[in-house]
Amino acid sequence: MASESTVTFDDVRRAAKRLNGRAHRTPVLSSRTLNERLGATVFFKCENFQKMGAFKFRGAYNAMAQLTVQERAAGVITFSSGNHAQAVALVGRMLGIGTTVVMPENAPATKMAATEGYGATVVTYDPAEADRRELAEQLARKSGAVIIPPFDHAHVIAGQGTAAMELFQDVGPLDLLLVPCGGGGLLSGSALSARGLCSSCRVKGVEPALADDAARSFKTRRLQRVKNPPTIADGTRTASLGRITFALILQYVAGIETVSEAAIMEAVRFFFFRMKLVVEPSGALGLAALLNGADAAGGRIGVIVSGGNIDAATMRRVLIDGENRTGVKAFGKE
Repeated sequence: MASESTVTFDDVRRAAKRLNGRAHRTPVLSSRTLNERLGATVFFKCENFQKMGAFKFRGAYNAMAQLTVQERAAGVITFSSGNHAQAVALVGRMLGIGTTVVMPENAPATKMAATEGYGATVVTYDPAEADRRELAEQLARKSGAVIIPPFDHAHVIAGQGTAAMELFQDVGPLDLLLVPCGGGGLLSGSALSARGLCSSCRVKGVEPALADDAARSFKTRRLQRVKNPPTIADGTRTASLGRITFALILQYVAGIETVSEAAIMEAVRFFFFRMKLVVEPSGALGLAALLNGADAAGGRIGVIVSGGNIDAATMRRVLIDGENRTGVKAFGKE
């Protein structure tokens, strides 16, 4: 079992066994149009088809399935802008564990509604006035509940790594793997899988330029922070990488790319019009990097599409932006 601060590919393998029959083995899709445009072969691991619509189910289930009987009885508390919130709530319903979720007031309405729909108690806060971790810790001290954080937790990281593990198993060796990066749980877990199954594959994280704490942390090798970044990719609005995830990223990741808000929206539109996929902005970061000129020529490229939980207002904004820029629906015709 992984300790609090150490995670290995063996932990990812064990997580895969726990998730077998519980998580969806999500499909891997490709786009002829994109491959021709890039001169590469790109494989999209579509976690937008995962339970609750995002990869977060994997880490939440792996962590909560290992709680003791006493811990399950005490319940679970977490803090999240949306996808981890929904994952913890859903797993709690599946395993009979009471859940409380601390969410920002400006969290996407669909994510908040889904979290409550899965049975969690939602506690909202103003991100300009309060710290979500501190609030969760206060609640945990009062109730005795177990905190399952969204990314900086060994069992969560190991669970997230199973998405990349499946991708390598399904498509074979890759030259490059692009992974969205918020708190670094998916990126560090994916890097562990790459090291275990395809050590020659370069793994790169992708984050919005408006939330570039991971890129700055990677460059300086010191943990950097960002406060309430105004990016459309709400899943990446975390203040910083975690202690565990940062150490793994420094050890196993080749670099961190940043992309503009315009590039993120272009990627969401490409998925929607060309591939007929609903992908949230955070889930489109890998494609945004490719469309923005990331070096892919001649290579076999894997992209983790981390989720599809986009609300109507955000999708409308993305699609209208495309029409305003081009006068037509972007990528609407072959």
